[in-house]
Amino acid sequence: MTHTIRKATADDAGQLAALAAVTFPLACPPESSPDDIAAHVANTLSEAKFHGYLADPDISVLVIDSDGDLRGYSMLVDRPAADRDVAAALTILPSAELSKCYVHPDHHGLGAAAELMHASLDVAAASGARGMWLGVNSQNAKAIRFYEKSGFRKVGTKSFTLGTTVEHDFVMERAVPRSETRTDS
Repeated sequence: MTHTIRKATADDAGQLAALAAVTFPLACPPESSPDDIAAHVANTLSEAKFHGYLADPDISVLVIDSDGDLRGYSMLVDRPAADRDVAAALTILPSAELSKCYVHPDHHGLGAAAELMHASLDVAAASGARGMWLGVNSQNAKAIRFYEKSGFRKVGTKSFTLGTTVEHDFVMERAVPRSETRTDS
């Protein structure tokens, strides 16, 4: 299965929302309320919200594009952490947030997530970030393993409100490799 990783455009907002509706629930603890998950998807991951994210100059969205079908995405936020717990835990500044990093379950195990992570690190480096951080649910062992394998380490904790429930996330960070100057001949 061939794919490319590219920056998302406004035309991708609908497909991004549909993809988020499939992938976000996979990151939630099993006891999460389906109503809370649905409310979060509607309030945070709708097509309108993606239009807003894509228009924000501090946000970069990358997609895994498989012949016009989006199979994964990441979202980087290039501004200081607003959460006090996160800001206190970070040690590598300036830092970009990897706000979202999801791959459709049909693409799990194919190396697509690692490619998306590498491309996300490149975007962070190009923006001048020295570090990248993320929040991951403390019960999401599969994602934690992936992030650790990708060079992240746990540096703190934060809370995440999912509907009526307060979830507990690990804050993880890693250094961003410096981008190399490339010359095309």
